[in-house]
Amino acid sequence: MVLYVFSYFIPVLYDVANLVLILLGVTILVDSFLIFGKRYALRAERICAERWSNGDDNKVVLHFQNNYSFPIVAHVVDELPVQFQERNWYRRTRLESKMDGQIAYTLKPVTRGEYSYGNINVFVNGPLQLAKRRFIFPASQTVKVYPSYMQMRRYQLLAVNNRLQEAGVKRVRRLGHSMEFEQIQEYVRGDDYRTINWKATARKGGLMVNYYTDERSQQVYCLINKGRTMKMPFEGMTLLDYAINASLVLSNVALVRQDKAGLLTFAENLDAFLQADKKSTQMNLVLETLYRQQTRFLEADFEKLYSVIRNRITHRSLLVLFTNFESMDSLQRELSSLKLIAQYHLLLVVFFENTELKKLTEGKAGSMQDIYIKTIAEKFAFEKRLMVKELHKNGILSILTSPQNLTIDTINKYLELKNKLSI
Repeated sequence: MVLYVFSYFIPVLYDVANLVLILLGVTILVDSFLIFGKRYALRAERICAERWSNGDDNKVVLHFQNNYSFPIVAHVVDELPVQFQERNWYRRTRLESKMDGQIAYTLKPVTRGEYSYGNINVFVNGPLQLAKRRFIFPASQTVKVYPSYMQMRRYQLLAVNNRLQEAGVKRVRRLGHSMEFEQIQEYVRGDDYRTINWKATARKGGLMVNYYTDERSQQVYCLINKGRTMKMPFEGMTLLDYAINASLVLSNVALVRQDKAGLLTFAENLDAFLQADKKSTQMNLVLETLYRQQTRFLEADFEKLYSVIRNRITHRSLLVLFTNFESMDSLQRELSSLKLIAQYHLLLVVFFENTELKKLTEGKAGSMQDIYIKTIAEKFAFEKRLMVKELHKNGILSILTSPQNLTIDTINKYLELKNKLSI
């Protein structure tokens, strides 16, 4: 174009411009032939798990095979599930001649359900950078997002190896021993001297102690409120999703500890009920049941919950109720039902701190309006603490926790209750 413009002033440049144009056309044809001349010049596939873990980073790998006789630079656009609302996702990678390559990335879903992938689009430039070819690889795929089984597995490994303290679970001092004898072992420094078996010590010629196990086969039920109060979001996930993830981990830890795990979800009516058991397939049943749970928009009926518990849970059990109360009035409306449940079972009510209120109370007030807002926030935060005292006054155990600490705090309380043999 520059040569053609200057050829108006210097006519000899016109022939030079025509020659350059012809060379450019030939070069484009050669580049196009190199990039389009091979039918299966590039292959691509997506490798990911059939199930994803909600609230965790899930790894996805795009694998490529370059069949060109020259290295290429590929611009990759993977059609992600619509739930992520990612409009500008692309990656760039260099693939050597006749070599394989891959792109690895992670996705963090925040809602359960089915996530559908689209195709894999790859744009490749020719070696002369004058032509570009688009490859479309059909890769439609549906992935199911389940409650956080990654978190469940992590706690399971720690529970099996008695290393839950590494995840923040407190070591609880044992207040007594169950009468379930396990075995006799040699005394190790730190063992309770009250467990010394004197008869075995006399026969062995060295200190021997009795080892006991926790009382087993206790029933642990997770009760999950699916009413409108559990629709509140926190860092992209609803309180219901946090409760579901914590219930999955708690059920798994209970099974590892030889207890029976059960599940009940409710809103205005009973939705799902899974009888407490410790069979090998119990965790799969819990996982599949939790996968289908969705938040309702009506108030939960605690009177119906009490009726269901009285009819279906006949043995005294630990009931961990995941719910939320935003005001003292909302607690008072349900307190009579909770007191009735606590008469027959050990009830643990788990509800949530409002972390936004905490930020407001800890912030500095710079104006009169900020003072009003901070005062109201402190009032609501104080009401949360009053709820804990009100439940305690009526003989009901409770945990007031933030969503990110829900799992740790719940497991700590479960182990504390188990070691006290309160169930």
